[in-house]
Amino acid sequence: MFPFVRLAKEMVKARRQAPLGLTDLHITQHRVWPWDLDGFMELNNGRALTLYDLGRLGLGQRAGLIGTLRANRWGLTMAGSSVRYRRRLHAFQKFEMRSRAVCWDDKFTYLEQSMWKPDGECASHVLYRSAVTDKNGIVPPHKVLAAMGQDAVSPPIPDWIAAWIKAEAQRPWPPMQDAEAHKTPLKSAA
Repeated sequence: MFPFVRLAKEMVKARRQAPLGLTDLHITQHRVWPWDLDGFMELNNGRALTLYDLGRLGLGQRAGLIGTLRANRWGLTMAGSSVRYRRRLHAFQKFEMRSRAVCWDDKFTYLEQSMWKPDGECASHVLYRSAVTDKNGIVPPHKVLAAMGQDAVSPPIPDWIAAWIKAEAQRPWPPMQDAEAHKTPLKSAA
C-alpha cells in the first residue's frame, strides 16, 4: 500500500520549509519501518522506489511545481528510471534522502535521488525521467518552468545522463522477448 500518511507528513513539512529552485537539493529524514522490509529483513527494493516518491513530491512542493500542476490541471508521471542499490538499509534504521532535478530537454526533466546511511555511505541512487502531462500528452519543460516563474534554460546535461538518454533511445519498444511472442497477443489466464 502507498504510504499516504508518510506522504501527508512530508507535504506538510515541505510547505513549512523555505522555497527551493528546481535544481536545489531537497533533504529529508526517514526511517525503515517493518512494513518496508523484504524477506531478508532489509528495505525492499520496490518500497525504496515508493519512498523516493516522498522526496520528489516534497521537492515539487518546495519548488512550486505542485501548485503549478493544480492550477493548470496537469499531471506528473515517471517515464523511466535507472537505480543502483549498493548498501542495505535494515529495520528501524534512519536514512537521509536527497532529491533534486538535474536538467531537462524538450520533453523530460531528469531527477536524481539518493538514500544515505547515518555513517555517510550511499545506500542507493536513482535517476528518473519525469514528464508533466495534460490531456494532449507531454507538456514541454520550458512551458512548465515558465508557469512556475523559473528559468526555462536547462543546466548542461551531464555526460552520464546523456549516455543514459542515448541508451534509452536505442531500447526497443514495445519490448520483444522473441519474434513469435511479439506477434502473438497474450491469452487470457481464465
